[in-house]
Amino acid sequence: MDDKAKKVLEALQAQCVKREYCISDIRRKAVERMEGDRAQAEEIVESLIADRFVDDARYAAFFAREKSSINGWGSVKIRYMLRSKGVSDACINAALQEVDTDKAESRLRKLLAAKWKSLADDPQGKFKLIKFALSRGYEYDQIASAVEETIRDGQS
Repeated sequence: MDDKAKKVLEALQAQCVKREYCISDIRRKAVERMEGDRAQAEEIVESLIADRFVDDARYAAFFAREKSSINGWGSVKIRYMLRSKGVSDACINAALQEVDTDKAESRLRKLLAAKWKSLADDPQGKFKLIKFALSRGYEYDQIASAVEETIRDGQS
């Protein structure tokens, strides 16, 4: 590894210490910093993986927990986003197992209740509420009962 590659490696190590990255993001950063030299960039990425600075399983677990708890995303959206980053299905499945399903269900109900306040007088309100929950990445089976409960509670 030449001096430039060592400097890039050190810079990427410093970034990885501050936050989690997936392999595809680090690979992209390495190629950019190596000005298109893919062979050297791949050598840098392999070094980061070997030294456990980058780990897709760890990244996926962090991503799933964060997006579920902070952003209120459902498993469908989390799975889609992780796949788009090249994370393996095995890592995604393991990460989704770490999400607290009771908290996610509770979060969905709170989101629906808040959204229903603006849709209660809309004749298409139920449809829009379902569409809203689907856009957040929740599965239809979860949504259907939660929407019915939200509408029922909102009318009383």
